[in-house]
Amino acid sequence: MQDSSKIRNIAIIAHIDHGKTTLIDGIFKAAHLFRDNQLMEERVMDAGSLERERGITIKAKHCTVEWGGYKINIVDTPGHADFSGEVERVLSMVDSVLLLVDANEGPMPQTRYVLMRALKLGLKPIVIVNKVDRPNAEPEIALDKTFDLFIELGATEEQCDFAVLYGSGLQGWFVADLKKNEDNAKAGMDDLFKTIIERVPAPKAEMDKPFLMQVCTLTWSEYLGRIGCGRILQGTLKKGDRILRTHTRWTDYEQTDWKVVSTDASACTHLYVTKGLDRAEVEEAGAGDIVWFTGPANIDLGDTVSSPEIAGHALPPLDIEEPTVSMFFIVNTSPFAGQDGNAITLRQLKSRVERETKIDPALRMEDIGRPDGIKVSGRGELHLGILIEEMRREGSEICVSRPEVIVQHDDRGRTLEPMEELIIDVPEEYQGVVIQKLAQRRGELKNMENSGTGVLRLEFRIPTRGLIGYRGEFLTDTRGLGILSSRFVGYGEWVGEINSRSRGSLVSVDTGAATSYALENLQERGTLFIKPGDMIYNGQVVGEASRNKDIPCNPSKRKQQTNHRSATKDMMIVLDVPRQITIDSALEWISDDELVEVTPLSVRIRKMILDADQRKKARIRAGISDAEEDEE
Repeated sequence: MQDSSKIRNIAIIAHIDHGKTTLIDGIFKAAHLFRDNQLMEERVMDAGSLERERGITIKAKHCTVEWGGYKINIVDTPGHADFSGEVERVLSMVDSVLLLVDANEGPMPQTRYVLMRALKLGLKPIVIVNKVDRPNAEPEIALDKTFDLFIELGATEEQCDFAVLYGSGLQGWFVADLKKNEDNAKAGMDDLFKTIIERVPAPKAEMDKPFLMQVCTLTWSEYLGRIGCGRILQGTLKKGDRILRTHTRWTDYEQTDWKVVSTDASACTHLYVTKGLDRAEVEEAGAGDIVWFTGPANIDLGDTVSSPEIAGHALPPLDIEEPTVSMFFIVNTSPFAGQDGNAITLRQLKSRVERETKIDPALRMEDIGRPDGIKVSGRGELHLGILIEEMRREGSEICVSRPEVIVQHDDRGRTLEPMEELIIDVPEEYQGVVIQKLAQRRGELKNMENSGTGVLRLEFRIPTRGLIGYRGEFLTDTRGLGILSSRFVGYGEWVGEINSRSRGSLVSVDTGAATSYALENLQERGTLFIKPGDMIYNGQVVGEASRNKDIPCNPSKRKQQTNHRSATKDMMIVLDVPRQITIDSALEWISDDELVEVTPLSVRIRKMILDADQRKKARIRAGISDAEEDEE
C-alpha cells in the first residue's frame, strides 16, 4: 500500500474548452508516463469516440501520475453544464481542485458553478490561468475577475488565499510568476507539481479504524457487472473481505433529511487502483486511495460501503441536483422501422435507459403507463442527445419527442420553471438582432461589457424554454462568430408563453424515392432536408416551410412522360444543398406534434400522427380550427 502522506487527490474543474484535458496531456508528458518516443494522441483522456468527435469531456475520468515520490490522483471533469452531475459527485473524492481559467475569456458560467460546488465542500482551490500565450490574453484581468468571483460566492479568507499559476497547457509549461522567468516555455511543469504537493493536503487516513468508503462513480463491465469507485475514507480493504452496502435516499426535495433504504452484505471480489490511465488489480488498498471494486449485486451512487463492524454508520447521500428537461423515448413505428438497425421493443428500451440511470445520477426514467414509450429527464438537450447518440451507435432505432422543461410548484401554488444564466460574446454589429431575439424568448438583459476589441459580452437571465431551439438560430444570426454558454441557476416564476418557432413544416403525403423534378419546385416553398434519391414516407417532414403553417407536398412526384422532349430540359435542374439534420439540430427544431426518428444510418423528422386525415381529426378533437392554426 502507498503511504497516505505521499498521496495527493485533486480534480481539474473549468468551463468548457478552457483546456482541462489538454492540461492533463502536458502533465503526462512532464511526468514521463509514456516513453519519449511513444506516439501519444491529443486529449488522451477523452477515450470515447463521441468525446473525440465533439471535442468535449462527457464522463469524469481519473488517472494517476508519480512525481518526486508522490502519487497524484487527477480527476478530469466535464466542462459543459449539461454534464455537471459528473462534477458534483467526484468532488467528494478529492482534497483540492485545480480551477482552470482562460486568460482571454476569464470566468464563465460553468466556472461559477463548479467553483461554487468546490467552495461549498470546503475545498481550497489552486487557480491556473491558462492560454497566456494567446493573442489578446489578459491574465491579470482574468485573475482579478476570478478573485471577485471567490468573494461573490462567499469564499472564506483561507480559500481566497489561493495559489496562482500562469502558463499554457498546450505548450506544456506553468510558472508561479510570469515576469520572473526569461523563457517561460522552458520552465516545464515543475512549478505545477510543487504547488500540488505543497498546497493540496494529504488525505485524512485513519488506518487503524474499520473500513469505510462511499461510492462516487460507477462503470459497467459485461463480465463483472457494475463496478463502483470511491475514495477509502478509513481503514483498509482487501480482496475477499466481507463488506456491507448501505443504500440511502433523500426524503425531501430540498435535500435536508435522508433515510436508510436497504442494507445487504457481500464480499469484495475484485479490487483495482489506477496506474497511469489503466486499472491494475491489487490485493489490498488503504485509506486515501481511490479504488474500483466489485462484489455487491446492486452498487448504487452514494452507497456507503463499510466493514460489518460499523453496520449502523451510514453516510448521507450525494448532493445531486435534479434534471430540468424531459422528453419521451418512443418505440420506432415508422414505415421504415427495422431497415437500418434494431427496432427495439418497449421492454428493451426500458432496460437500456435504466442501465444508463445507474451510471448517470443526473438522468431519470419514468414509466407513465404509455404503451409505446417512457419519459426520460436530464440536465439539458445535449445531455439527452448524447444518450440518444450512444443508443444509435449500439444499433438501436428509437423516436424521441421535443424537449420540455420540468416545472415545479411552490407553497402558494405558483408554477415555477427552470431559469438559466446566459452569457454571450458577440461582435458589436450583431448585438441588436441577438437582444431582439432573446427578448422575444423572455430573456432579460442583466449586464453588458465592452472589452474594447469589438466584442461585447451580454449577460441574460432567461427561462430554459427560451433556449430550446435558439442555438442554431444564434449561429445563423451571428454568422458563426458568436459564443453562447449557459448554466442552470434555479427555478423562477412562469413567464408565460414563448413562441420558439415561426415557420411550419413541409410534410410528405406519399411514400417513395424523392425526385429532382419534384424537389426543384418544392425548394421554392421552403428549405429542404432531403436530396434526390432519398427514401421518404407519408407523414415525414422533408423541409422547413417558408410560411408559418404546415404545407403538404409530394417529393416523390415524377415527371409526366410524353412524346414532346427537350434535349437540355432535365440538365437545367438546379437544386440547393439540403440542410443537414443532426440529432441536436432536430431536437431544437421540431414542434410539439413531431418526433425525431433516429436510426444507425439516418436522422429523420416525422409527424406523431403520420396520416394527414388522422392529424386533421386530432386537431378537431383538440379544438384547433384551421383559422387558429394559420394564426399560430
